[in-house]
Amino acid sequence: MNGTSAKDPFAGFRVVAKRRESETITSFELAPPDEAQAPGFVPGQFLVVRLPTGNGHGPILRNYSISSSPHDSSRLRITVKREPPPADRADLPPGEGSNYLHEQVDVGDVIHVNGPRGDFQLDPDSTRPVVLLSGGVGLTPLVSMLHSLATVGDRRVYFIHACDSGRVHALKDEVLELAARRPGISTHFCYRFPTDEDIASAGFHSRGMISREVLQSILPLDDYDIYMCGPPAFMQANYRLLRGLGVPKERIRYEFFGPATVLDPDDVEPAVTQTEPSPSVQGEALQEEGVRVVFRKSGKTAVWDEKAKSLLDFAESLGIDAPFSCRAGVCSTCLSTLVRGEVEYFEEPLSEPGPGEVLLCCSRPKTTVEVDV
Repeated sequence: MNGTSAKDPFAGFRVVAKRRESETITSFELAPPDEAQAPGFVPGQFLVVRLPTGNGHGPILRNYSISSSPHDSSRLRITVKREPPPADRADLPPGEGSNYLHEQVDVGDVIHVNGPRGDFQLDPDSTRPVVLLSGGVGLTPLVSMLHSLATVGDRRVYFIHACDSGRVHALKDEVLELAARRPGISTHFCYRFPTDEDIASAGFHSRGMISREVLQSILPLDDYDIYMCGPPAFMQANYRLLRGLGVPKERIRYEFFGPATVLDPDDVEPAVTQTEPSPSVQGEALQEEGVRVVFRKSGKTAVWDEKAKSLLDFAESLGIDAPFSCRAGVCSTCLSTLVRGEVEYFEEPLSEPGPGEVLLCCSRPKTTVEVDV
């Protein structure tokens, strides 16, 4: 990995529009400095936003998906839900980043962003029909994908969104306008608690939770690319529904909004462990047996699987509960001690790990490695 320079990796973007999308969600349109073109991005990617805090502990970093069209080079848009305290912990404060944006940031202000980042991306080369499946504010990266799909190509698209009611349904009119741009784009809105106004206006298609029957009624038998985004409970429930309908897991791409977790414990493969003491790890790749990964605290050693995306994914496939949050080299939650060996980074971390440290979420082993996990 190349060393980082002293230059601030964050650029100041000016807020040129602030628009309330629902009772809880607001969009911020950001123009790059000096009337430059906005950086290009692949639909599904996010920005890292650096915000000040009122607690004197320095700035905080938050990830917000880009919800705008990739074909607009003048600005980027993030669409942010104001996060209240956890439902079961009213004593805790509300979300610091989202509330700062909603309450303190207005048109004309400058906020500092890094990116775009992330590998939850629309595949531009696939010709399969696309299912964009979202819950709550998880629709934001999928709206960006819909912009692209409505503008380029003729793939069949199913935009399926679930939320509590029309009061919190963001970007609805925009989605409907995009769906009307060309034939072959369908929408389905599922409200868990529709209001009397929702019912009177027939502004939704099904009520309650997305069910197997709902998906079967919307989707004909086909080989789909699924893009799914939302809170953990939504993700877990719908992942199981899709797998139960026979969708191969390699066709399901996803990103969590909120704390990430394992989508389906049944998909975690049995750990490949050693009963004898772990071999001495000298840092060289083992030619015959392959590169090994030693998870010291967990007491597990396995030969590296080239199909694994990262050391974090590999640990999870072995049933190891490693800490993580962003999965994109931003938050440093997965920072661990690299006892021995060498790794390479496929996503450059926002802050370079120090000597003897490794970010599990965006690295792969170059040689046999031992990590303190």
